[in-house]
Amino acid sequence: MAELSEGTFQRTVDEYLIRHRSVLDVESKLTEAVARVNRAIAKAVTTCGCVSIHAGRQKFPTDHGLAGLRELMQSHLEGELCARCREAVETEIGMTLFYLAAICSLFGLDLAAIERKEHARVATLGVFHLT
Repeated sequence: MAELSEGTFQRTVDEYLIRHRSVLDVESKLTEAVARVNRAIAKAVTTCGCVSIHAGRQKFPTDHGLAGLRELMQSHLEGELCARCREAVETEIGMTLFYLAAICSLFGLDLAAIERKEHARVATLGVFHLT
């Protein structure tokens, strides 16, 4: 498969977005797609069991600097997605990207440009980006 040039995905989404062209339809479909990602992850845990979640309070050691803190933080995940669950999660993430690109098109926004700006912001702010 040939690599997509910048903006190709969003243009393709815009071309095929016919039935749910209303911003309200797209917005609700995006919300539904995100919920389906969550559901696919939940099913990987509760139905398949290929991954488990063992969550607890994150412990922030006071004797470590920020540089080594990432390695000490837990994802709370154990195991790996099996092929079937991986496909399900990827499919739902793909639909989420579809409706996100559709929202961008409807508002005249460039998804690739937004991604570049966010990458620059994350790279500049580093660990302080999400605090």
